[in-house]
Amino acid sequence: MVTYFSDEWVRGTDGMLHRRGARVLVFDAAGRLLLQRGHDIDDPERCWWFTPGGGIQHGEDPRAAAARELAEETGIQLAPAELEGPVAVRSAIFDFAREWVHQDEVFFRATVDAADLDASGWTAVERQFMLDQRWVPVAEIPALDGELFPGELPTFAADLLAGWDGTVRELRQQDTR
Repeated sequence: MVTYFSDEWVRGTDGMLHRRGARVLVFDAAGRLLLQRGHDIDDPERCWWFTPGGGIQHGEDPRAAAARELAEETGIQLAPAELEGPVAVRSAIFDFAREWVHQDEVFFRATVDAADLDASGWTAVERQFMLDQRWVPVAEIPALDGELFPGELPTFAADLLAGWDGTVRELRQQDTR
């Protein structure tokens, strides 16, 4: 039996599960962003695109978590010091595994040579909802089928394509309820 919620998730006073997450916007020299596509387990027609990342373990540094998640999900190995940022933060409420959850996220940025992607590190939960991961030209992000997370991903990625200016952006709170 698959357990959807690890101990990173803690139920708040509002009854909602909450965790902290770390994500990475990974660009290659060709101006492409690495994106992953998942789908709703209960509604396979509903899909969304997002950047690699996941939960920050108890006591773990967000930068270290981002590097760990990137390696686990894509096979791309970067030292935490190779990540720029944080480049942005956001708070999101979304449905996952038949439950509304709240995640506070920190985003980092990296540039790598385009790499073959390795999904062998996906967890049992990720294998159930992840469909694809690929390099997407930044200009083509708005045309992707499905939802984008964060919602301002096309503009956000375009702003960071040439590099990070040192500003930590506060992305809008996203609530898909």
